[in-house]
Amino acid sequence: MGWAIALHGGAGDIPLSIPADRRLPREEALHHCLEIGVAALKAQKHPLDVVELVVRELENHPNFNAGKGSVLTSRGTVEMEACIMDGNSKKCGAVSGLTTVVNAISLARLVMDKTPHIYLGFDGAEAFAREQGVETVASSHFITPENIERLKQAKEANRVQIDYTQPIQKYEKSESPTGIEDSQIGTVGCVAVDKNGNLAAATSTGGFVNKMVGRIGDTPIIGAGTYANNLCAVSATGKGETIIRGTVSRDVAALMEYKGLSLKEAAAYVVECNPKGDVGLVAVSAKGEVTMPFNTTGMFRACATEDGCSEVAIWPSVQD
Repeated sequence: MGWAIALHGGAGDIPLSIPADRRLPREEALHHCLEIGVAALKAQKHPLDVVELVVRELENHPNFNAGKGSVLTSRGTVEMEACIMDGNSKKCGAVSGLTTVVNAISLARLVMDKTPHIYLGFDGAEAFAREQGVETVASSHFITPENIERLKQAKEANRVQIDYTQPIQKYEKSESPTGIEDSQIGTVGCVAVDKNGNLAAATSTGGFVNKMVGRIGDTPIIGAGTYANNLCAVSATGKGETIIRGTVSRDVAALMEYKGLSLKEAAAYVVECNPKGDVGLVAVSAKGEVTMPFNTTGMFRACATEDGCSEVAIWPSVQD
């Protein structure tokens, strides 16, 4: 048994030809955030504090679809959501519909610590943020030129666009697709376990480009995008509706609890049972094991363990 940490920056249709100016900043951010998480675990910080710290860093990075880089709704606004969960106590907090909160994951932590509830959304969540004195800014802070262009493309093609897609081609009206493309969402997440087996998970996202105002994805839903108990901690990424239907993160824990599967066996089974191209996840066990399976083209991911293993990757590696 020892400490372990894993984090992700989204799973989906990430082509090998992804431009360096889109790939390198994300890889560098994963390296940076992994170092922060490892240092915190070595300093014996509680995993709950570690995952919040790491996800805050990812939220502050404009190249991920969370916090500063959140994608835009059909109205050109941001609606951010996040969730955090402690494994041993199963205490958790979640938020949705945030428009001014700099770090959604920290507001989710406050919902967990300061209220009798689990989930706050929209105006109520924003009011709670002001009551707690968390950092807020004008909504324009989150709107990047890249995401304005993404929304424009998605509207022209009359579809929801998910992060890491190639430029949208022009369609004839009769060919214009209306469904969610087989690509991916740039959600961020982190899971961690300390040397005593304490577990925690955290996830944060901006959702889909051109999503309907008020749409809620898997990220803030306990057991879908985020889950932790005394056996494992899981953060999922991909197509939110698929992850909700599949109760992806809870299923990993359930297979370990009721079937006696190992972390890697359980996570691999859950990912394989969901539609190809839809799901990825990172998970750690109370024993200090790590797994990062996905059924998409790639997943921005990183992990480290106390025994010296460390990885930052995008596409399938030999051990995958």
